[in-house]
Amino acid sequence: MRWPRLLWLAALLGIGLPAEAHQVNLVTARVALAPDRTVSVELGMKGSDIDRLIGTRIHDARQDAVDPAAVEAARPAILAYVSTHLAVTGGGRACLVGHAAILADGDGIIYRNSFACANAAGDIIYRSTVLTEKDPAARQVVLIAQGKSETQALLDAGDTSVTLSTAPPPLWSTMQRYLLTGIEHIFLGYDHIAFLIAVVLWARRLIPVVKIVTAFTVAHSITLSLATLNVLVIPSSIVEPAIAASIVFVAVENFFARDVDKRWRIAFLFGLVHGFGFAGALRDIGLPPNAVVPALAAFNVGVEIGQVAVVAVVLPILALADRLTAQDRSEPARAAGLVYAVSAVIGLLGGYWLLARVFEA
Repeated sequence: MRWPRLLWLAALLGIGLPAEAHQVNLVTARVALAPDRTVSVELGMKGSDIDRLIGTRIHDARQDAVDPAAVEAARPAILAYVSTHLAVTGGGRACLVGHAAILADGDGIIYRNSFACANAAGDIIYRSTVLTEKDPAARQVVLIAQGKSETQALLDAGDTSVTLSTAPPPLWSTMQRYLLTGIEHIFLGYDHIAFLIAVVLWARRLIPVVKIVTAFTVAHSITLSLATLNVLVIPSSIVEPAIAASIVFVAVENFFARDVDKRWRIAFLFGLVHGFGFAGALRDIGLPPNAVVPALAAFNVGVEIGQVAVVAVVLPILALADRLTAQDRSEPARAAGLVYAVSAVIGLLGGYWLLARVFEA
C-alpha cells in the first residue's frame, strides 16, 4: 500500500499535482513526532477557505489560485488565526513553538511549524479547530508519522484532538468515522441524489428498485475500490462531466421509456462512473495506512446506507402521488405529469452541471 500513501503525501505537499490538491472545507495535515519529542506540523488549506475565515483576499476564484504576494501580505493574519486554533501540548502544557512559515501552494496555502515538547511530560496531544470552528461540516485529515509507522485521524467540530504518543485509535472508531463520511457524501452529493431519483421515477414495484439499487451499488463498489487503491484512476476532469451526463441521460430517457424492469443495466453502467466520483471524495480525506481495507469497506457501506435512505424517502412520495391521481384505485398509474416535471428539473440541473464541469476542466 505504498502508492496510496505517496499520493496522499503528494496531495498534501502539492508535489506535481494540479491546484485541486486543496479541497474546500478540508484541512490536510501531516504531524510527525520525533524521538526527541519534537513535533513537526504541516497543514494545507484551500485559499478560498482562508478568505472566508479571516476576511483576506488571497484566492482568485476565476483562476482557482492564490496570489503569492497577497499570501505574503496576509501572513500575519493567517499566522494569528492558526496560532489561535492550533496547539501541541505535552502533559497539559503548551510545547515551545518554533518559527512558522506560510507558503503559497497553487490554490491554497501551506503552514509549517515545529513544537518542542522535550520539557513537557505526559502524552503529546495535537489539537486543532482550524476551519472546523467556523464550519461544523468541515473536516481535518491528520496523517501522524512516528518513526516508520504512520496512522491517520479524522478531526471535526466534535472531535478536535488526537494523542500522538499513544496507540492509534481502535479499528471500530476508524470504521465508524468512514461510515459516517460515506453517508455524508451521499447527502451532500446532489448529483448522486439527482441520479437516484431520476432512475426510479417510473418504478411502481419494489423488485425493479431493488435490482436498480443493487446494480448501482455493485458497480460503484468496483470502481470505488479500484480508484481508491490506485489500480485504475480516471481524472476528475473526465469523471465529473460524465456523472452530470449520466443524470441528463436518465432524465431524458424518462420522457421516452417507462419500463424500469431493465433499468438495472443502465444503473450498473453509470454506477461504474459514479464510483470514480465517490473515490475522488475518499481520496480527498485519504485512507488510514493501518486500516485501508476496513476504512474502504466502511465508506462503501456508508454510501450504500445513504442511497437506500434517499430511495426510501422518494418511493413513498411517488406512491402517494399514485394514490392521489389514480382514476382506477385497483390499478394505480404513475402521474406522468409529475414524472415529466421532476425529470425536466433534474435534466436541467444535470445539463447545468455538465456545462459547468466541462468549462471548468
